[in-house]
This record gives sequence, C-alpha cells and structure tokens, in this order.
Amino acid sequence: MTSEDPFRIALVIEIVLTMSIGIYHRLQAASSRETISRKEEGYLFATVLRLAGLCLWVVTLAYLISPLSVEWATFPLARHIRWGGAVTGIGCAFLMYWTLSNLGKNLTDTVVTRAAATLVTTGPYRWVRHPFYVTAALLMGSVTLLSANWLIGVSSLFVLGLLAIRTPKEEHMLVERFGQQYRDYMATTGRFFPRFSLGRKL
Repeated sequence: MTSEDPFRIALVIEIVLTMSIGIYHRLQAASSRETISRKEEGYLFATVLRLAGLCLWVVTLAYLISPLSVEWATFPLARHIRWGGAVTGIGCAFLMYWTLSNLGKNLTDTVVTRAAATLVTTGPYRWVRHPFYVTAALLMGSVTLLSANWLIGVSSLFVLGLLAIRTPKEEHMLVERFGQQYRDYMATTGRFFPRFSLGRKL
C-alpha cells in the first residue's frame, strides 16, 4: 500500500456515501415522471455547467484510478489537514441527507420548480435558502483536501461559480411561483450563509 492509498480509500467511501444519498432522493423525486424543462435555465448554460461537472468527475476519477496521471497537479499539504478533509466529507454525507430529506420530491437539477412543489423552510432551509449548494461546496472542498490536488480544486471552484451565477435566476423562479411567501422567506434567511437577527429565535 502506498502512502496515497488511505486517502484514496477515504475518498471512495465519501463518494459512495454521498452518491447513494443523492441518487436515492433523485429517484424519489423523479418517481412523479414529470418532465422538467431546461429552457428557463438556458441550454448553453446548462451544457457548460454539466460539462464542468463532468470534467470535475474525470479528474477525481483519474486521481482514484491512476493517481500518477494527475500527480503533476499535487500540492503539498499536511496529512492531518488532508484527514480533516475526510472528516468534513463524512459530515457532508449527513448534511446532504438532512437537506434532501427535507427538500423531498421538490428536488430538480435545474431552476424550474415542479408542478406540485412546496416551499420548504424546515431543516437546514430554516437558516439558508440553498443548503444543497453549501453541501456541494463543502464536499468539493473535502475532495480537494483529501486528494491534495489543485486541479480538482480549480475545477470545483469553476462549478461552484456557475452554480452561484445560476442562483439568482433560480430565486426569481421561486418568487414567481410562491410570490410574497418567498419574499418573506428571503428576508429572514441568507442565500448561502445564515442570517441571524437578535430578535429571531434559534
């Protein structure tokens, strides 16, 4: 076993855990067989986002299957920091389950809301409007630390940047769907970070 193998094993466990949770909830949401349009998101933007995600997956799989092929993108990182990434990854699995179990069948992979969508304000949605994106950011950070690979880090930042660009349009669609109810929700929650006020109960 090489010195890199324990980190690769930890990363595989992290991926299996989070993918299992994500796939289960996506299948549950897709059980309605509703066709979700990507027109509102923009076909070009949707294509760029998914290609960026694919590139991130390719680099991550290259690190797992053939680490020598991406060794040139390795950066020095203390082992305890890399293991900190593993701990963060396990936490991400719990956060993903908490997020998606509250979101339920509202889950889509675009800005369009489902026909039977409801406004979710429970679980992590009580504090932030997009906890799934927060989870994704933490997960990508975890993978970057575990692999100590700057190419994975840069690819992650690009994907996250695209998601951040898309978020205002997503919120515009939610305002159109839920009206004042969503505006009131926006006034009491942060987009990605909690917004606490002295008069608000925790």
